[in-house]
Parts: sequence; structure tokens; C-alpha cells
Amino acid sequence: MDGDDRIVRESGIDARIAMIVEPVLRGMEFRLVRVRLSGQNGLTLQIMAERDDGTMTVEDCEEVSRAVSPALDVDDPIEKAYHLEVSSPGIDRPLVRRSDFERYVGHLVKIEMAAPHDGRKRFRGTIHGLEGNSVRIVRDDAGDHKGAQDADVLIPIEDIAVANLVLTNALIAESTRRGRDAEREQLEQSGAIPEPPAHARRAREKRDLKKSFQPKPKSKTRKPVPQNTKEHRLAADRKKRAGLTDPHEGD
Repeated sequence: MDGDDRIVRESGIDARIAMIVEPVLRGMEFRLVRVRLSGQNGLTLQIMAERDDGTMTVEDCEEVSRAVSPALDVDDPIEKAYHLEVSSPGIDRPLVRRSDFERYVGHLVKIEMAAPHDGRKRFRGTIHGLEGNSVRIVRDDAGDHKGAQDADVLIPIEDIAVANLVLTNALIAESTRRGRDAEREQLEQSGAIPEPPAHARRAREKRDLKKSFQPKPKSKTRKPVPQNTKEHRLAADRKKRAGLTDPHEGD
């Protein structure tokens, strides 16, 4: 088994299809992200794949499609006619490997559990990193009132059914940057453009190092207590009727 093998997997017919196509993809130096057979447009088999660096071009999709089609024809796991669709994971991609959760530390994720965790099956929050076989997130929907559930949650990865990134401006910006970097690296390797000097490579590597992501501390500032509530007005009225109000107050 690959050290960075998928930890979020399919079930049923999708799992059978994944077992057929994954070795084919691995031999082509692609990684399987997800298999999904749906009833869209009759019957559609969607295969999400990517290279090790997370890129997936239109040409890559066509190459994968040509390679997996014969393998599927031989094993024939789908009894009905279907349409094959090979695609990249997209920006709001599924997270299926440990490296996915590590790569997107600091970004927002939606998680659906196969089994309830702390009485919940759905979580949404910012990824703070891996701890052993669990991922730590800080929920963005946790209340700060007394009795509210803790915003800081440690979720066992093996119990995750689905995990997807949430589309944000920060995620779009990072995906765009990574796409440019991958394209430039391919051009450098092909000799189309010269490789950068050593100091430029070091600067690029330094920029790409993951920064430790620390949650913002909750504000300790208390909201001012309103002074013009019905209770305050009634108290002032009682004080006035009792003759306790200074007639010159406010002069």
C-alpha cells in the first residue's frame, strides 16, 4: 500500500470500479481522487484524478480516459451503458489523503461523518492540521454561549465519509498561484524556459513552506450593558414616585 494511500474511500459499485482504475492510474503516475457513478445524463461514471503535484490538464484527462476505458471494458463492472467523465478535482476538491489535509491547513472544509462524532455527523471549520490519525478543525458555526459545543474538534480520519474544501477567496488565490507554479515548473523541466538561479529557487521554496496556522483568540471584551431597558425605566419611575429623585439632577 502507498504511504499516502487514500483514506476516504468509496463503497459498493464505486469501490469495485476504483479497484479497477487505480492501478492503471498509478502506472501512469496519476493518483485517483474519487470514483462516482451517478444517474446524471442517463448513467455517468465520474473519475477524478490528479498528478502528484495536484495538477490535471485537459490533455491529462484525455490520456486517462483512453487508458481506463479498456480496463473497464474487460472487467465490465457496470451492466448498463454509461458515459465516462474524467476530470480534475476542482478548487473545492475532495480531501481523500493525509497529504490533502496537510496541504490545505488554514482553509475551510466541510466534513460528513460515516458515524456520529460528539453527537454530530456534519462539521464545517478551518483545518488546523493532523494529529496522529485525526484532523483538528476549528468550527466556524460553534456558538460562544454557555453550554455551546467546543469549537475546537479532533476528528478521526477513518470515520470521515466525505470531506470537501469550501470555496473562498483565499482558496481561489492559492489554487491560482499553484497552477502558475506548476506550469512554470513544467516549462523549466522541458527546457522551454531557463531554470531559475539558486537564490530564486530558495526564495520560492521559502515561500511555499507551510506557515503554522494559529486560531485567532476569542475576544474577551464584554458588550456594554444596555442602560435604557424597560427594567431600568420602571426602576427610575418607582424611585421618582418614592421621592428619591433629585429635582435638580441634570441641571
